[in-house]
Amino acid sequence: MATHKLLCNLSFIFLLFFQFHFGTSEIRLNYYSETCPNAEEIIKEQVISLYNKHGNTAVSWIRTLFHDCMVKSCDASLLLESINGIQSEKISSRNMGMRNFKYINTIKDAVESACPLTVSCADIVALSARDGAVMLGGPCIEMKTGRKDSKESHLAEIDASLPNHNDSMMYVLARFQSIGIDVEGTVALLGAHSVGRVHCVNIVDRLYPTVDPTLDPNYAEYLKGRCPHPDPDPIAVEYARNDRDTPMILDNSYYKNLMNHKGLLTVDQELVSNPITSPFVEKMAADNDYFHEQFSKALLILSENNPLSEEEGEVRTDCRFVNKD
Repeated sequence: MATHKLLCNLSFIFLLFFQFHFGTSEIRLNYYSETCPNAEEIIKEQVISLYNKHGNTAVSWIRTLFHDCMVKSCDASLLLESINGIQSEKISSRNMGMRNFKYINTIKDAVESACPLTVSCADIVALSARDGAVMLGGPCIEMKTGRKDSKESHLAEIDASLPNHNDSMMYVLARFQSIGIDVEGTVALLGAHSVGRVHCVNIVDRLYPTVDPTLDPNYAEYLKGRCPHPDPDPIAVEYARNDRDTPMILDNSYYKNLMNHKGLLTVDQELVSNPITSPFVEKMAADNDYFHEQFSKALLILSENNPLSEEEGEVRTDCRFVNKD
């Protein structure tokens, strides 16, 4: 653990050097050093507290970052509710099963108490994902901050932006490449499927009317036990774990499972069957540190996708609604 912290500190020092010697952008390390010096620590304390009460929140934070940042910008547009002409992105079928949004408001309330109208919801989404990954045994990552919150929803853009669980691997790779994440990074980010669970709605096409022949037969029987009928109720509690062995640890068991034909989703299976991605699956299955390294790099790129300018965005007082004029 001490070595882990030392490496984090050395990484932070390097990034600070790079920032100050090679230019800055609108988002930067330690953005709140003067306006809210304890912002990142407050967020981390809340993430830890929520994890201790509701362990699945840590999984939710990573998924929230992905579903927010892949759609146009890392701007917390996903958090907006349907009101005053805004249609919430949460109603999209691509966002089915998203949860724990109320606890983002818990984090926001804690930050607002210390520093009103200073820390954006978009930064809370990013930092909670970063800190949530650590709670799940993942790598420590230094993230830039200074993101602004969107004043609009991007509901109409979701289907074209968010890869689906049954999309072809070439399409998935193209979507990630569009925001600067290469093949290696895409394989690493999909390693987030090492934690959490998947609703049966997204699994049954591999089980009924016939079992996908790429599935391990014993694993298929387990999945049929979790999803016993071909038309599951989307609002019912019918799920299967992504990883039965270490379901709450962000590790390379995911890749080992893929190589043993125990990938849960179609996109998981395609990672190991596609010749472009399979070499990286093999490397990550063999080396957990390598997986963590590549996951860190890809998560940073994702978290910095197209940040809004001061003029385009705002800092919401309530993550669910745009500010009143």
